Amino acid sequence: MAKRDYYDVLGINKSASKDEIKKAYRKLALKYHPDKTKGDKSSEEKFKEASEAYHVLSDEKRKTNYDQFGHAAFEGSGGGGQGFGGFDFNASSFSDIFEDFFGDFGGGQGTSRRSSNRGNDLRYDVNINLEEAYKGIEKNVKYSTFKKCSSCLGSGAAKGSKPVKCGYCAGRGKVRTNQGFFTIQQTCPQCSGYGETIGNPCKNCNGNGKVQGNENVTVKIPKGVDDGTRIRLSGKGEAGSKGGANGDLYLFISIENHSIFKRSEENLYYELPVSFSDATLGTNVEVPSIDGGRSKIKIPAGTQHGKQFRLKGKGMPLLRRNLFGDLYIRIITQVPTSLTKRQKEILEEFSEIETNKPDPIIKSFFEKAKRFWKKS
Repeated sequence: MAKRDYYDVLGINKSASKDEIKKAYRKLALKYHPDKTKGDKSSEEKFKEASEAYHVLSDEKRKTNYDQFGHAAFEGSGGGGQGFGGFDFNASSFSDIFEDFFGDFGGGQGTSRRSSNRGNDLRYDVNINLEEAYKGIEKNVKYSTFKKCSSCLGSGAAKGSKPVKCGYCAGRGKVRTNQGFFTIQQTCPQCSGYGETIGNPCKNCNGNGKVQGNENVTVKIPKGVDDGTRIRLSGKGEAGSKGGANGDLYLFISIENHSIFKRSEENLYYELPVSFSDATLGTNVEVPSIDGGRSKIKIPAGTQHGKQFRLKGKGMPLLRRNLFGDLYIRIITQVPTSLTKRQKEILEEFSEIETNKPDPIIKSFFEKAKRFWKKS
């Protein structure tokens, strides 16, 4: 089943402000939250759908990618859990978003623990040139992160021992206190929300379950990526605590300026300098394209400064589609600033002929100017 448009999900338009986006999500989250609609699968799906829409539209970069590429901006690439700017929505993800608004209502005992155990997401900036963005490229990414401890396998407990259920919160990771009409649920101060305590901590990681180390991954950057595109590598972030899930690694793509081409979405542009005589008499010119090839274009006699030519399909590839943008070439007529004696004589002769037979466009303009001055 095709995903609904995120703006339609929240019932807002594309020009909605951050406050309007937040307000729309709050309304839907209160209405469809699983703690309020226990067992109603339809409401649960609507809650997840609204949370996913808010997760994208509340972030400026995610929103920009969505506005440009739609849902394709966050679809998986089909290999090793890697996704192009994707998101891994699970129970803890939705709970985290909801709790940002309303706090912890205490409906699910394990959700907050799983979320707090999850490793941090990491960011890595990748610089590529325009040709690499055109063809796609594999990049080797080296970075420092927290990895699962090899001695305790992430448990935090020394070999031969294991964590035990926290007696203070009975393993829930949360404790409740009554204040008048309200019941307040807070993180357990004894186990810091893990639900377990470690009597004999691992010496290699000091009971944290993870140690500092280096990671090396190879990522395929798809052809057609643009400046600011984000790629998610699922599970390649920091290791989780006490057996929690790993965070994700986000690659932010930055594309270097090109010496010839300028890019606007899938189209490419550049200015082609042409001599005064070639623009006047016409010529054939061989021009470069981003694929490294050459194309011939005919510049007709009398081509004016600023005239634009279009080479269809010679632009950038559209992300995850077998389509290409176009290449636009703008003519820049170069007027000579230094003339030989012979060149000057020829142009003076041409000017005399031109005076006797003036250009109709030039003649028309000055006739209009004369009438304007006469009125004034």
